[in-house]
Amino acid sequence: MTKNYDENHCCNHEGCDHDHHEDIIYLTLDDGTELECEVIGLFEVDDVEYIALAPVGDDQVFLYRYEEYEDGFDLINIEDDEEFDIVSEAFYSLFVDDLDDDFEYDDELYEDYDEEDEI
Repeated sequence: MTKNYDENHCCNHEGCDHDHHEDIIYLTLDDGTELECEVIGLFEVDDVEYIALAPVGDDQVFLYRYEEYEDGFDLINIEDDEEFDIVSEAFYSLFVDDLDDDFEYDDELYEDYDEEDEI
């Protein structure tokens, strides 16, 4: 899977005072098709950075490990189930309450989530 950042949609500067669209990342899937995704946000868990993406027009959320370099970035699949569970809980606690009702979440993904647990 390859990733391209659409720089036409945002200045990529937090707190900017001009109007712009959401950050967009295009994922190129194994079959060669591109999937346009809005960047929900970047967040850190145990000193590792992650990114949450929402495909435009879809109610799914994709979570990836995120590594940024001087000349670009990589999105890395989270292969370990335990790591994915921890990252999912962190995403849920940081972003779900703040998102619009446009997004739906798979209850099975968060069935073990307890709001009193700390990450």
